[in-house]
Amino acid sequence: MNSRILIIDDDEKLNRLLTDYLGRMGFEVMTSILPGEGLELLEQENPDLVILDVMLPEMDGFEVCRTIRQSSSVPVIMLTARGEVMDRVVGLEIGADDYLPKPFEPRELVARIQSVLRRAQTKNSSGSQQYGNLSIDFHRREVTLEEQVLPLTSNEFECLALLVRNTGIVLDRDKIMEELRGIEWDAFNRSVDITMSRLRHKLADDPKNPRFIKTIWGTGYLFIGGDNEN
Repeated sequence: MNSRILIIDDDEKLNRLLTDYLGRMGFEVMTSILPGEGLELLEQENPDLVILDVMLPEMDGFEVCRTIRQSSSVPVIMLTARGEVMDRVVGLEIGADDYLPKPFEPRELVARIQSVLRRAQTKNSSGSQQYGNLSIDFHRREVTLEEQVLPLTSNEFECLALLVRNTGIVLDRDKIMEELRGIEWDAFNRSVDITMSRLRHKLADDPKNPRFIKTIWGTGYLFIGGDNEN
């Protein structure tokens, strides 16, 4: 079954070009030029991934992404005009899975779509694991803390899963980026730190006295399996 892509962008010409190009790449594409209409399509059609422009009428892409994250963990790739670093930072902070500055090559968009979908669809054969009051179900892609399900994005889940699979091993930022993205990154490397910060917040994990994720300064991150020793 072909993956279904929802594009929310008020550039009708770009929507037509992407619909044609992505269609030839084997994706089923639906588009909306208005955020409200796009959110309705998201609810009705349940797409596998959303491509979301930052500059939109009615409400900007950041507000649309926040609205999506209130009820859905669908992967989101944001399109940022001019490639502004702050746009990317904000997008990642509110739960976007990836970003792509305009203008872009359609082939790069396809590579990012495939990478994000691959992360979202990856299943781990180990089932579930328990670390104190933290439970990770790899099949259901669900994380619970003190019996409360955490609203993790696909990017946050994959980041946590990567750390857990390498418990006791320090992973540097380059390794984390390589494993999570699978494509070449640009010079903007704060993405890992932003994702870790959001993940820690949801895990209620104090960086100064971590229970789960320990920062190895100047190197990267280490999953300590619920051990609260520094």
